[in-house]
Amino acid sequence: MNPKDCKYTKEHEWIRPEVGNTGQMGLADYAQSHMGDIVYLDLPTPGTQIQQSQRMGEVESVKAVADIFAPVSGKVLETNAAVVNEPGLVNHDCYGNGWLVKLEIDNPPELDNLMDSPEYETYVVEQSKEE
Repeated sequence: MNPKDCKYTKEHEWIRPEVGNTGQMGLADYAQSHMGDIVYLDLPTPGTQIQQSQRMGEVESVKAVADIFAPVSGKVLETNAAVVNEPGLVNHDCYGNGWLVKLEIDNPPELDNLMDSPEYETYVVEQSKEE
C-alpha cells in the first residue's frame, strides 16, 4: 500500500529520496483518503526554504482544511503545477502524479527522523484504532 522507497511523517506526508540530495514529497494515502475529495492546495513556490516539521502549505478538501508539514529541511525546487490545477490528482495517485513538491534536501540525516514503510504501516494501524 505505502511505497517502500518513501519515508513518512507522523502528519502523513511522504518523501521519496532521489539521487543528489533531492526528493519528491506528497500526502500519504492515509491522509488523502481521510480528507475526502481534495479541492485546493496552497504550496510553496520554488526557492522557498522550509524547515523539517514546520508548516509549508495547506490542503483543502470537501471535509476539512489541514496544514502540510515539511518532511525535511531544504529548498523547494519545483511545485507540481498539475496538482495545483487539478488537486484531485492527490486522491487518485498520491504517490505518483499527485506528488506536491520536489525538494533539495539540506540535511540528509534528517531522513532518519522519519518512519520507513513498515514503521508507518504500524503507525497507521494504531491511528485507525484511535478513530
